[in-house]
Amino acid sequence: MSTEIAVLGAGKIGRTIADMLLAAGDYRVTLCDVEVPLLSAADDAPRLRHCLLDAANTMALREILRGKFAVVSALPFHATAKVAAVAVEEQVHYFDLTEDVAATRQIKALAQAAQTALVPQCGLAPGFVSIVASHLAKRFERLDSLRLRTGALPLYPSNGLNYNLTWSTEGVINEYCQPCEAISNGELVSLPALEECEHFSLDGVLYEAFNTSGGLGTLCESFAGRLRELNYRSIRYPGHAAIMKTLLHDLRLRDRRLLLKEILEQAIPTTEQDVVIVFVTASGWSQGQLIQHSYLRKIYGTELYGRHRSAIQIATAAGLCAVLDLLHAGRLPSSGLIRQEDVALGDFLANRFGRLYGEAQPAALGLVA
Repeated sequence: MSTEIAVLGAGKIGRTIADMLLAAGDYRVTLCDVEVPLLSAADDAPRLRHCLLDAANTMALREILRGKFAVVSALPFHATAKVAAVAVEEQVHYFDLTEDVAATRQIKALAQAAQTALVPQCGLAPGFVSIVASHLAKRFERLDSLRLRTGALPLYPSNGLNYNLTWSTEGVINEYCQPCEAISNGELVSLPALEECEHFSLDGVLYEAFNTSGGLGTLCESFAGRLRELNYRSIRYPGHAAIMKTLLHDLRLRDRRLLLKEILEQAIPTTEQDVVIVFVTASGWSQGQLIQHSYLRKIYGTELYGRHRSAIQIATAAGLCAVLDLLHAGRLPSSGLIRQEDVALGDFLANRFGRLYGEAQPAALGLVA
């Protein structure tokens, strides 16, 4: 018997999540969106149902979730907490992709009395990067620092921002505006976004990385009192941060986010020719020596389920589907809040969806294309 999943949001990431679950062969998916064109763009498939839904309509949302094993929110960050509340009422497991700190705090509060699992901040960052950081931390007798860096970048940057839109424009703007949690000198601190820009090279390519909000997920809480330094920065090509600071601060577009969204989406093309970079560095003491361990992974867009999928679609969808699949298999607790760092890296990479992070070709998934 197939397990019923509701996926809310039929954008690029939501459709890829639905396609991954359907290709596994043992899930049925109800794909919901408020926009008919997005639903129409989704491929018809066995075990897939399309449903027009405004998630702000609580009664309609309850009807969709009733009897489901889990709901996946691939909606904008400001809609997630309401979906989580209805999921708790209907005793449905809950997953989302949000990087928004305030929304996650609301979901953590809901999880305290939930009879089902609430799993926020799945995907890439937060998400997989937290799983890697937790894994590296276990290698030390005494941990000193964790530095998390990720980026979804165009392979062929060709504009002044050195950037293309590869995922939610609202999400990008939000992480460039909100305060950034970190641990510095052992103390929890709040840092401004777009600051502390650093430069480094990987495989001969020069990058910059700077503070952005939400990438640490719940790591600050999990590692409080255990290390000296913990921070997250987004990777971009050099020059990006300076231009975004001009737009957001000098031109005050941080106070007119809808206008900035419109400007970016009218001027900056989307692309499916992208690369996702995951770069995590941990240092600490082992057998009396200060040592460092690092993890680097690059994911590229490729053909998957009959169409080209961008790197950020694959990385984000695989990150969520793997954790959902582990919960379904009984490898994670069935109630309360599940943090990304609660997931073992070995379990994740051995999972049929998580293998996309470790294999060059999607054929290694063993899924039905």
